[in-house]
Amino acid sequence: MTSDPEQIEPAPLTHPIDEGGARGRGRNDIRVSPWNLLLLVPLLMLITAWYNKDQPRLFGLPFFYWFQFVYVFVGVACVWIVYLTTRHIGNARSDDRNGTLRNGDDR
Repeated sequence: MTSDPEQIEPAPLTHPIDEGGARGRGRNDIRVSPWNLLLLVPLLMLITAWYNKDQPRLFGLPFFYWFQFVYVFVGVACVWIVYLTTRHIGNARSDDRNGTLRNGDDR
């Protein structure tokens, strides 16, 4: 094995998708969708000044605690909605084993 960089050849591409595919989209490209803005909603919980108060109480719990508990479910719902609405983006990829296109809807 030689350490001369001029003698080292790159490995051949096994499939066009390795270098961006026929359409120029690679496997790890960022997929943009307006639905992704919904992922900002869980970040609103970081602004504690909005809910840093004692009243109203729910089952004896101060607002500060039960609001955080409810917001966990709001965050999960936001991520679930974004997943359902964007899962079809970029799923038509080539299967490396046999070179055929796969649908990708049922993973």
